[in-house]
Amino acid sequence: MRIKLKLIALFVFASVLNGNCQSNKAVTETKVESKKKKKKKKKYKLPEIDLTHWSLTIPDGENGKAKSFKGKDVVLNYATNEEIKPYMYNDSTKGALVFYAYPSKATTANTKYSRSELREQMIPGNNNVNWTFKQGAYMKGTLAMDEVTRDSEGKYHRVIIMQIHGRLTDDQRDLIGQKDNNAPPMLKIYWDKGKIRVKTKVLKNLNATEEEMLHEDAWGDDDGFNFEQEVGFKKCTLEVEISDGKMVIILNKNEYKVYENIHMKKWGVFENYFKAGNYFQSRDEDAFAKVRYYDLEVTH
Repeated sequence: MRIKLKLIALFVFASVLNGNCQSNKAVTETKVESKKKKKKKKKYKLPEIDLTHWSLTIPDGENGKAKSFKGKDVVLNYATNEEIKPYMYNDSTKGALVFYAYPSKATTANTKYSRSELREQMIPGNNNVNWTFKQGAYMKGTLAMDEVTRDSEGKYHRVIIMQIHGRLTDDQRDLIGQKDNNAPPMLKIYWDKGKIRVKTKVLKNLNATEEEMLHEDAWGDDDGFNFEQEVGFKKCTLEVEISDGKMVIILNKNEYKVYENIHMKKWGVFENYFKAGNYFQSRDEDAFAKVRYYDLEVTH
């Protein structure tokens, strides 16, 4: 009788133990499945870039002229505008604004290259209000090269990712008899084979009069400057600080290039505006580039 009772007790214990094991296994499996489901959920993030004070030029248009957009088309409707969407759009998985450009037939004046690029407007929709070096300016952008093609030698195509462009006032334009208000760019910042390269302008004749300085051919290119660190396709932060007779370019808070010379001082004759995006520097067939901007801010 005692043997039977022991056998029954042992059977009950084994059953309870097995039941607990099965229960624990089920709980564990549920937790694993729950974790898998959590991993599958994607986080979406939109770029936090205020486009209020920017116009946009795209590598598309009619009769070889690139088309530009301003106002609500850029600020509110760029994500739904069928003309803009192929060239400036949200990457919601990375929280970035993407600029896509390729060598199209639609370009702006005085260049053979195409662009998907923002142009600063201090007063939204108005290109006639700009700033001087004496007034000062600051631009900061966090960006990364997303994709870019290579040339026939296997080298990556170059892209201008930031600019400071000069501009003639109406009075200056009329004084030198020019048909438009275009002036040279004082600053071009390139993504160049994975590095950041800076190009500026120098006055050819330091004794030139103010009127002579207004002509584009009065200015030449400097030798350029390469930052040491290689950014490649990683995210980087660029800052441009402008003050009277001085320009400072900062890469990732740890490399600085300071321009404080007679050329910067003489440049004070011009008004200026910032540009940012993808100014693609190639006419190669099937070439293209995509640039991601995570943040972009301008202050005066």
